[in-house]
Amino acid sequence: MMILDSQAVSSIPHSSRLVLLVDDSRAQRRTLAVQLIRAGYHVVEASGGEEAMRICLERRPDIVISDWMMPGQSGLEFCRRFRDMQSDRYGYFILLTTRNDKKDIAEGLRAGADEFMTKPVSGAELLARLSASERILRMEENLRSANAQLSTTLARLRETQAAIDRDLREAQRLQQGLVRERHGRFGDFDLSLLMRPAGHMGGDLVGFFPINGRRIGLFALDVAGHGVAAALLSARLAALLSSAADHNIALRITELGLYDSRPPAEVLRHLNILMLEELRTDSYFTMVYADLDFLSGRLRLVQAGHPHPVLQRADGRIERIGRGGLPVGVFPRADYEEVQLVLKPGDRLFITSDGLTESENARGEPLGEEGLQAILRTNALLRGDALLESICWSAAHYAGGQRNDDISAVLIERRKEADPPWD
Repeated sequence: MMILDSQAVSSIPHSSRLVLLVDDSRAQRRTLAVQLIRAGYHVVEASGGEEAMRICLERRPDIVISDWMMPGQSGLEFCRRFRDMQSDRYGYFILLTTRNDKKDIAEGLRAGADEFMTKPVSGAELLARLSASERILRMEENLRSANAQLSTTLARLRETQAAIDRDLREAQRLQQGLVRERHGRFGDFDLSLLMRPAGHMGGDLVGFFPINGRRIGLFALDVAGHGVAAALLSARLAALLSSAADHNIALRITELGLYDSRPPAEVLRHLNILMLEELRTDSYFTMVYADLDFLSGRLRLVQAGHPHPVLQRADGRIERIGRGGLPVGVFPRADYEEVQLVLKPGDRLFITSDGLTESENARGEPLGEEGLQAILRTNALLRGDALLESICWSAAHYAGGQRNDDISAVLIERRKEADPPWD
């Protein structure tokens, strides 16, 4: 018979754990039950494996103490079934046995037993094993609680992320709406615009607006960085370069009360002052701004850190346009130089952000200006949207379908006399 001394009993903290005793010997069960109850445990008894399984389904015991050798279903078989039924919580399983062979112990561990005790059971040893089980169960409960909290937090995060995604999709739709017109036809000139953000939102912006009866302003800009901050700045700039003449920073009223355009270099200087003195943002942007006389084909252009525009002549020759220039919003006294050229019938000017030329292949090599010029030569017969889509497809193919930056472009084409306007 197992005997627990008073000191050993008092060393066990009060516990509300439910212990299931499984033994075909009623005397053995009662002996263990008395000692466990004295130690503060709740005890339920079963005489065999089948009865024990029913109790496990109904009561979910925290600790199981089972004899190995029982008629019918053995303690080892019961242990396997006990482990199979557990999914959301852990139960501590102690096998009682007269065996002490290492092979038997290994077999019991494989079946799912946590501890082995040799009959006759020592009271001090039982208390020590129960104390160990308490630590294991407490750690499992803490882990289960932490997992439950984590699952709740993840569910809330998923809900929040879904709301953010909805907002970003709406913001993307609104940002795309900043480019009110993707195509324009002025005299024998055709204009085509492209915006492809790398994520939900981007910092690229392209557009055009009328100046007077024979001139239009065109712009392409790229705000440094990605995401919401870049998109908000590009939206602010869109308002400053919109077709609403009263708010367009590029337009001014002459002494005769008519609208005219500031010189391109002056437009960039105004934007630079605005960025540094009024907006006071840590960001900056690159830009190309152009003033096109669509009757004469004369174009005045300023480049501010943006990639060089590419001029493709009617005979296929390609020229690099612009003088580089400084980004807008970095240097207080930045100055900008104007470039002038004439677009003749059959000529076209392509302006793009660095998201296109910096597309990299698997070896990390950027497409670069030479790659862009090669694409333009290959697609010399295409026009308008067909050309822009082909350029984007070629860059994506070069980069293996990967795109890490926004892509935007402005295509200015002067039709040959024999060319009909494209639709």
